[in-house]
Amino acid sequence: MTTTLITNIGSLVTNDPALGEGPLGLVRNAALVLEDEKVSWVGPATAAPAADQAVDAAGRAVIPGFVDSHSHLVFAGDRTAEFNARMSGQPYKAGGIRTTVAATRAASDAELSANVAKYMWEALRQGTTTFETKSGYGLTVEDEARALRIASEHTDEVTYLGAHIVSPDYADDPAAYVKLVTGEMLDACAPYARWVDVFCEKGAFDGDQARAILKAGMAKGLQARVHANQLTYGPGVQLAVELDAASADHCTHLTNADIDALAQGNTVATLLPGAEFSTRAEWPDARRLLDVGVTVALSTDCNPGSSFTSSMPFCIALAVRDMLMTPDEALWSATAGGAAALRRTDVGHLNVGARADLTILDAPSHVHLAYRPGVPMIAEVWRKGVRAV
Repeated sequence: MTTTLITNIGSLVTNDPALGEGPLGLVRNAALVLEDEKVSWVGPATAAPAADQAVDAAGRAVIPGFVDSHSHLVFAGDRTAEFNARMSGQPYKAGGIRTTVAATRAASDAELSANVAKYMWEALRQGTTTFETKSGYGLTVEDEARALRIASEHTDEVTYLGAHIVSPDYADDPAAYVKLVTGEMLDACAPYARWVDVFCEKGAFDGDQARAILKAGMAKGLQARVHANQLTYGPGVQLAVELDAASADHCTHLTNADIDALAQGNTVATLLPGAEFSTRAEWPDARRLLDVGVTVALSTDCNPGSSFTSSMPFCIALAVRDMLMTPDEALWSATAGGAAALRRTDVGHLNVGARADLTILDAPSHVHLAYRPGVPMIAEVWRKGVRAV
C-alpha cells in the first residue's frame, strides 16, 4: 500500500465538527494522509506523519468530493429548441420529457453509454466524485432495463425511474402503465438498480399511483426516493416521509405540514437549483427548511430538459445567491448532504476512514465557490485515493 501526504492545505473542510471549526470541521494549515483508497490521518500540517509521497497544496483549500445524488444521464438528443422557447416566454411543462424518450429509444447502447461517460467525466472535472443517475427516458421494459444496465456500468448509485411520466404508448390507459411499471418492467429493472423513484406531480403520477409504484419497488428490495413538489403543491413530500424515502427531490412548493413532516422524519430534502434557473421557476425556500433542522442536499438534476448542467459549483453559487443558503451550508449540502440523500457514510466527509475523495480548489477558501461564480476553481480531484483530474 502506498501512502500519500497532502500537506500545506490552507483550509481543509472535513465535515466533522470533532476535527475543526463549526459544522464543516474546518482545519486551517492542515494535512491529510491517504492510504488504500481511504483517509488514514487528518490534522495540522506541523504534526503530519511521513508518507511514501507528498503533494504540496500550496495554501489552497481542500474539500470533500461533491456527491451528486440526482441526475438523469442515460439519454440521447437534446432539447435546445424547448429551452429557447422557454427562455422566450413559454412555460415549463413535464410533457417535454417525451421528446427525449423518442431520441433515447432510437439510440444505440454504445451511444447511450458514451453519453453517460461524457457527462460523468464532465462532472468529475468539476469536483463530483459520487454520482447517482436514473432511467426514465425509455419507458418500455426493454429500454428501461438497458438504461439501468448501462448506468450500472458507470456508477453504483442507479435508480429505476420507469415512473418518470406515463409512457406515450399508454397515454389513454395510465392504470395499465402503472401495472407495467410495478410488474414486468420492475422485474426486468430491479437487478440493475439500488433505488426506485417516481415523479409524483400533476401531469405525471398522483399520490396513490406513486405509493403503489414505490411500494412495489421496495418489495423488490429497492430503496425509495421521490420527485416531489416541483411544479405544484402535492402529496409527494409527505409520501416520501411516510415511506421513509431517502430523499424528496425538488421540494419547491411546500406547505407548513410538508416542512413539519420533513423535520420529524429521516427523509432528506434535495434541492435542485439548476432546474429553477433553467425554467425560471420559483426558488425553493432553503432557509425555511434549514431553520427547522431539515437535512438539505444540493444536486444538479443534470438532464437535457430542465437542468442541463453537471456543475455542482454552479449549483452552490445559485443556492447561496437565490436560495439564501450560507456558503458553509451550501458546501455541506453538496457533500455531506448528498451523502445523506444516498444513505452513504463513506463519502461526503474527510475524516479518518472516509473514502479518499477530495477536491483541491484553486483558492484559499471554499467560500470562493460562491464568491467567484462561473470561474474554474477546481485544481485537482482525487477519487479513491488516486488523482483523477
